[in-house]
Amino acid sequence: MAIPETPVPTSETVTANASTRVDLELIAGLVTPGSRVLDVGSGDGSLLSLLERRRGVDGRGLELSQAGVNECVARGLSVIQGDADRDLIHYPDDAFDFVVLSQTIQATRNPKTVLTELLRIGERAIVSFPNFGHWSIRLSLGLYGRMPVTRNLTHSWYDTPNIHFCTIRDFVALADEIGAKVELAMAINATGQKMGMKMPWAFWNLFGQQAVFVLRR
Repeated sequence: MAIPETPVPTSETVTANASTRVDLELIAGLVTPGSRVLDVGSGDGSLLSLLERRRGVDGRGLELSQAGVNECVARGLSVIQGDADRDLIHYPDDAFDFVVLSQTIQATRNPKTVLTELLRIGERAIVSFPNFGHWSIRLSLGLYGRMPVTRNLTHSWYDTPNIHFCTIRDFVALADEIGAKVELAMAINATGQKMGMKMPWAFWNLFGQQAVFVLRR
């Protein structure tokens, strides 16, 4: 099953979809129409709703918060309450074509185990996360000596759900450690646009605010 070509969001696209995160638009473009999808950390169901509407997927979701599950169900989505750290083991091998973990891996207790489980139950895993190696974060730590609060990292250090921050290079190293193949990777800059695909990891690590990876076993 081939990965479809991913449309680059234009300024018009972003404006027209102002309520949708840019990484969700990119993820939607990576999912094959009609495929079986598990959205881990569904939140309010924005991504799953987008995938069902735009790609016609057979979608399921797993969400930790009861409030999030309620919002998803109100949208007519098939989402159950569960914890990625504990409940992925209950899914059978190769149950889905795509398993998506969007802006969630940094909030899990054991990212290595979670990522391994994603690749067990899905043919491909799509993972997006904020890049803690971005130059603005380095500058904030270097100049002010304080944990940064940014558009993508909106919580203060004492109330953040994010317990395992990582950089793009950290994630690449983890993928290599568990034997995952990086089939496709994208870095997103401050304007919400994809960065040059031929840039080295070090460049993405410095200037990419977010990253989206497609992995497979």
